Amino acid sequence: MNVDWGQVAEAFARVLEPRRVVRRREELLVYECDGLTAYRQRPPLVVLPKTTEEVQAAIHICRQYGIPFVPRGAGTGLSGGALPEENAVLIVTALMRQILQVDIPNRRVVVQPGVINSWVTQAVSPWGFYYAPDPSSQTVCSVGGNVAENSGGVHCLKYGVTTNHVLGLKLVTALGEVVDLGGWVPEMPGYDLTGVVVGSEGTLGIVTEITLNILKVPECVQVLCADFTTIAQAGAAVSAIIAAGIIPGGMEIMDNLSINAVEQVVATGCYPRDAGAVLLVELDGSPAEVDEAMTQVQQICREQGARSLQVAKDPQERQRLWQGRKAAFAAMGKISRNYYVQDGVVPRSRLPWILQEIERLSRQSGYRIANVFHAGDGNLHPLILYDGTVPGAIEEVEHLGGEILKLCIQAGGSISGEHGIGAEKRCYMSELFSPEDLETMQQLRRAFDPDHLANPTKVFPTPRTCGERTWAAQQFPNVPVF
Repeated sequence: MNVDWGQVAEAFARVLEPRRVVRRREELLVYECDGLTAYRQRPPLVVLPKTTEEVQAAIHICRQYGIPFVPRGAGTGLSGGALPEENAVLIVTALMRQILQVDIPNRRVVVQPGVINSWVTQAVSPWGFYYAPDPSSQTVCSVGGNVAENSGGVHCLKYGVTTNHVLGLKLVTALGEVVDLGGWVPEMPGYDLTGVVVGSEGTLGIVTEITLNILKVPECVQVLCADFTTIAQAGAAVSAIIAAGIIPGGMEIMDNLSINAVEQVVATGCYPRDAGAVLLVELDGSPAEVDEAMTQVQQICREQGARSLQVAKDPQERQRLWQGRKAAFAAMGKISRNYYVQDGVVPRSRLPWILQEIERLSRQSGYRIANVFHAGDGNLHPLILYDGTVPGAIEEVEHLGGEILKLCIQAGGSISGEHGIGAEKRCYMSELFSPEDLETMQQLRRAFDPDHLANPTKVFPTPRTCGERTWAAQQFPNVPVF
């Protein structure tokens, strides 16, 4: 594609003002990747709109010049969804940071996409409310990015992921049309187009306003930390707790490798360094309800082989227990030069099996794998530790990550629970969906983006992104490929 980027930059500067059009090489390097740093591509141009009208104008300029665009929020995504394209404009919503409306009587908040996740809770906490989805990066990730990836968090077991808390959206489609989807009430008639856009990873357009549902802060909250000799015992405890009819606010597991990394960095003093795994269980509700459930959970953990149990005595101790879990990804930098995180999902009953298989793959490959995951809903986050300076290491690690995803599918699960598909997992979509399924998704995509300009190479496998032979074998499994 031959593009006069100077001419394109001047067109954007007339609409957005020059200082919000980034074109200097050293400044563009800031945007060359998202949280998946293994993949990098310097964008030719970055623009930073502040309003719906400016986003619309930016998309119209892209259409005028026939240039694809890639939406980006805070850049904390972990699947390469905001990875720049070689000949595409990066449209960044980081300056769209206004909380437009706080409606406590109706338990609604309207925000721009650049608003940071934790800001929503801060805005409504004086009235005793909070915003439930809480990714580990919630102090830096944006709500717009959460919408794009349908992010979850430690409390998604009981309260759901982003899509369960989004009531409405304002979307600028890839055609440059501004549409309002959903509304102010949970159940709107007609097709659930809001649900279509949440999790679409910027392939349908750019969201510019989001109407969120907020919840009342629970009357009582208690957190239990149980440690086990093996991670399989911790996984069995999770299944037993759910089988008993108890739905915790969150259940998280960290293995020994993760425990020691966290204690080196955060030094919580909460996690026994010799434990094979720790299980965090948070219960909320009325005091009587929480007390009864906590007694049951402690008994179940003992029956499943827990070595010791500790219940947080106050909010500070409770925060310290969660602080270690939320710092787990960052703490890996203390024990490994690089890490590669996956995001597979399995049924809870298959947790012991998948964890044994991951351990087997670790032994066979020679790469250490740390396990940190949302145990309650089977959302795994295996972190493969490696040294990126070793030739061929990233390719081996990518292959290993793919084998873990295939095991998740084999177990009846999925290749993503909250990180999205992006650039990282697109070649595995054909392992999960049939060609007919993928074509149906593409038909929906074309309804919003007939010219294939919105984040064009993400989510779906193509010959260019997955290789001619691989793509052909996936699309036509009964036809020999030579």
